[in-house]
Amino acid sequence: MVEVKQLVTDINNGNIKPVYFLMGEEPYYIDKISEFIENKVLTEDEKGFNQTVVYGRDTTIEEIVGQAKCFPMMSERTVVIVKEAQDLSRTIENLVSYVENPLESTVLVLCYKYKTLDKRKKLIKSIAKKGVVFESKKLYENQVGDWISGILKGKKYQIDPKAIHMLVEFLGTDLSKISNELDKLMLVLPKETVITPKHIEDNIGISKDFNVFELRKAIGKKDILKSNQIINYFAENPKSNPLIMTISLINSYFTQLLMYHGLKDKSKANVARALRVSPYFVDDYVLAGKNYPMRKVSQIINYLREADVKSKGVGASNISHADLLKELLFKILH
Repeated sequence: MVEVKQLVTDINNGNIKPVYFLMGEEPYYIDKISEFIENKVLTEDEKGFNQTVVYGRDTTIEEIVGQAKCFPMMSERTVVIVKEAQDLSRTIENLVSYVENPLESTVLVLCYKYKTLDKRKKLIKSIAKKGVVFESKKLYENQVGDWISGILKGKKYQIDPKAIHMLVEFLGTDLSKISNELDKLMLVLPKETVITPKHIEDNIGISKDFNVFELRKAIGKKDILKSNQIINYFAENPKSNPLIMTISLINSYFTQLLMYHGLKDKSKANVARALRVSPYFVDDYVLAGKNYPMRKVSQIINYLREADVKSKGVGASNISHADLLKELLFKILH
């Protein structure tokens, strides 16, 4: 993210603000920025007397203000980091009086995760004048692939599109989880490596041939043999392939197909944009669209809803998850 890079550059150049309010649904960048400030602003020798880290649930606004008003000892600055500041949401506005006249030698960092404050609020307006308000927005699924590529490129790695899709299917859009798995890969693979599905399978444990991505692809092609091979693998490895998650991901696939049928402009660029997928996978949706007309897609979505209810034990307490999946697949493919 450009905003993150600029923030890091400013701090490296000594342009440090007295207040940083880091908020948003995506905790990854909030953690990374607060860690950077925690590690960068003070030396190890200075941290003992001049750096304080507290958690929202264990402190009050009054205590935070008290710590922020302390002058540094044998250092130019004091750093106060408030993690999980969202736990102070009921009283957070009480910071306004401090923020309007902050101690210039203090760097106050507030990590307000999983939610945002109304930017019309006086606190946010005051911080914007004196410091930095950073909003960490959740990435859409189609944006995560570019994010993965960018992270790896910065560390001199590349990645195959299918490998990206495997990671996103398995880990979702949780950037912290994805980052942890990428760190594992980079520990064992030399720089300049092009990360492939085989690397993902060997080092993360996601099967390159038997995963939901491959199941959706096989279903889209109406490849009955391959589809059955994959669900049989799922039946043998239920912990790695829980039925509820499988149904959810197949449902999202057919929801995208329903959207595809509703598009007037079916150019590759528009399909990728509307479905929020990489252009690399658009041809798969075009083929699936031919195999499953809109009426059939609507019918399949109903089958998926029924299977979801049954998977939770409603009206099908004696049917195994493996049999439910086999029944669902038969209905989809026939």
